[in-house]
Amino acid sequence: MYEHEIDAYFDDPARRAELVEHISRLVRIRSVREEARPGMPFGPGPAAALAEALKLAGELGMDVRNYENYVGTADLNDQETALHILCHLDVVGEGTGWTVTAPYEPRLVDGMLYGRGTDDDKGPAVAALLAMKALRDLAIPLSKNARLILGTDEESGSSDIAYYYAREPYAPYTFSPDAEFPLINTEKGSYKPTFTKTWPAETATPRVKELHGGFRINVLPPEAEALVAGLSAQAARPYCDRAAADTGAAYELREEGDDLRILCHGKGSHASLPEGGNNAVTALLHLLRALPLAKTGSTAAIWSLNTLFPHGDCTGAALGIAQADAVSGALSLAFSLLEVGETGLEGRFDSRVPLCADEANCKAVAEAAFARLGFTVQGEMEPPHHTPADSPLVQTLLACYEQYSGRKGACLAIGGGTYVHHIPGGVAFGCGMPGFDGNMHGADEHTCVDDLLTACKIFALAIARLCA
Repeated sequence: MYEHEIDAYFDDPARRAELVEHISRLVRIRSVREEARPGMPFGPGPAAALAEALKLAGELGMDVRNYENYVGTADLNDQETALHILCHLDVVGEGTGWTVTAPYEPRLVDGMLYGRGTDDDKGPAVAALLAMKALRDLAIPLSKNARLILGTDEESGSSDIAYYYAREPYAPYTFSPDAEFPLINTEKGSYKPTFTKTWPAETATPRVKELHGGFRINVLPPEAEALVAGLSAQAARPYCDRAAADTGAAYELREEGDDLRILCHGKGSHASLPEGGNNAVTALLHLLRALPLAKTGSTAAIWSLNTLFPHGDCTGAALGIAQADAVSGALSLAFSLLEVGETGLEGRFDSRVPLCADEANCKAVAEAAFARLGFTVQGEMEPPHHTPADSPLVQTLLACYEQYSGRKGACLAIGGGTYVHHIPGGVAFGCGMPGFDGNMHGADEHTCVDDLLTACKIFALAIARLCA
C-alpha cells in the first residue's frame, strides 16, 4: 500500500526542482573538517552546513535539534522512534582537476548535479529528508517516528556518531544512505598493527640508509624510495630491469654522490582492494632483496620484510593469516606504510578481515610470525559488522528497493566500513545505483537526479513500512 501515491508524488516535476535546489543549498557550503573552535568541534564549515541543513529540515516541517554541532536530528513526528537514518554533511577536500564547475558551485548538466558532496553525502541526506516530507504531505499514517541523523565527521573518523550514541539509545532499525544499492549488510573487520625493529649504527656498504613508502594507512602506496649507500646506478640497473619484469613496477635511479636514490613507481588503490593496484613498497623490497647489499642489521630487516610481505601477496598468505568465508569473502592485506632509518624501521599494514577471523587465527598468528624474525608488533583487531540477511530490516529494505528500481535486491559484503559499522543491526542502503560512478572524493563529483528521485521513493516506502 501507498506505493502508487509515493510514485506519483515524486514524479511531479516540482519534486525534481526541490531536490536540486535543496542539495545545492548544502553543496555551496565548504564543510571540510578544520581545527576545532569554541562550539565547533570540527571547525566552522561542518557547523555551517549543519545549521543550514537543520534550517532546511525545519522549513520542511521536521522537529530539529542540534547536538552541540556534532550531529543534528530531524524527527518526522513525536512518536517513539523506530528508525534512524544516518547521513553526513562533512566532505573531503576539493582537490584539483574540476572541469564542469567549481567544487562549491553546484551545476546541473544533462541530468547530473555536479559539486562536492552531491554524491557523498549531501545528495542522499536531502533524498532522505524529502522522503520524510512526502509521508507528511501524503498524510500516510504512522505509529512510530523516523529520525534523520545528520553527522559532521564521517570523513575523519565518525566521532560525531560516537558522541550522539553516547547520549541517545540505538533505534530498532538503522540504515545509512552513504554507500550503494542494493544493500550492504556485511563489513569486514580490520587489523592494522604497527611493527618495529632496531639495529646498531652501521658503516658497511652497500646498505640501505633510508626508505620511505606510503602516506596513508588505507591507501596502497603508489610510490616508494630508498637511499642506498655505496652503490652505483650502473651496478644497480640490471637488478632493476629484472625486478621490473617480476613486479610490473618502474624503478628510477639517481646518483647522489656516493649514494644511490631508487624511486619505485607502482599504482595506488584503496587498501581494501589491494589487487587493484601495484604496491610500490613491496616492489621496492623485492628489488632490495636482490641487490648485493652488505650483511648488516638493516639488510636482514629488509630481507625479513620481503619474506613476510612478498610482492603480489594481497591475502596475507606469507604472514600466515590468509582465510576466507562464504559470507564476507577473503582477507585482504595492503602493506601501506614503511619508514626505515639508520638504526631502525617502523611499518604498518592494513588488513580487512572476514567474519571467520579472530584473535587466535589472525592476530596471534601474525604476532608470532613477526616475533620469529625479531620484530615487535602492536595493534588490536576491530571486529567485523554483520546484520543477518533474513532480518526484518534487510528484507523490508530490499523489497522497497525492488519495488521502485525494477532490479533484484541482494546483500553485499565489503572490505571497507560504513557509517553503521558500530551500530547493532544497522545496514548501508543507497544511494548509488548499481554501476553508477559519481566520482566521489574526486574532481567533478556528481549525482544522477533521476536515481536520487528513485531513492526518495524507496526511502519513503521503507519509512512507511518500518514505522507503520
